[in-house]
Amino acid sequence: MVSWEYVRTVLLDMDGTLLDLHYDNHFWQVHVPQRFAEKNGLTLDVAKDELFPRFRRAEGTLDWYCVDYWSRELGLDIPLLKREVRHMISIRPHVVDFLSAVRACGKRIVLVTNAHGKSLALKLDCTRLGGSFDAIVCSHELGMPKEHDEFWDRMQAIEPFARRETLLVDDSLPVLRSARNYGIAQLLAIVNPDSKGPEKDVGEFAAIRSFLDIIPR
Repeated sequence: MVSWEYVRTVLLDMDGTLLDLHYDNHFWQVHVPQRFAEKNGLTLDVAKDELFPRFRRAEGTLDWYCVDYWSRELGLDIPLLKREVRHMISIRPHVVDFLSAVRACGKRIVLVTNAHGKSLALKLDCTRLGGSFDAIVCSHELGMPKEHDEFWDRMQAIEPFARRETLLVDDSLPVLRSARNYGIAQLLAIVNPDSKGPEKDVGEFAAIRSFLDIIPR
């Protein structure tokens, strides 16, 4: 599934790839609506009816990933609410073994995430994965989410990589498509980013259910 002999750089997404997306889905679909309903004297259903269309309109933009934006928009302390359910943050199975094996092979490992800096800091603090990466690239620092083709040009300026010698693993199909447009040679999707949710239709991409499937030997 991965031609490791041709890979020099491994680009890894965080939420839904290295970490279980159940935390994020629960946060935005359950926890935020509950707190929004409590603050505004609404029923949970009414709160969801108000929030979910606003969430959908922001998808694919930096605002969707920005906790400061949603704090302003919703009148809630989003970083605080994220900490309230931090116990749900979890690493997907075999991720640590995979990272260790890739490092032992001498590949460069780069975390490439759309997560806002405050969310990133919380998750790295909870998982202690920060030391596993040679570099971390956050789309907020580049002013462009990974879904846009231009993101990869901007990334090259701060973290150069050879497109034909790079593997990207990501759970987002729009991100994988933008990476394919950019010419990244090896692309893998995630079939089950949320351990409590249904499997995804990964469309035109090869995909894994577990990092055990691609640990280099």
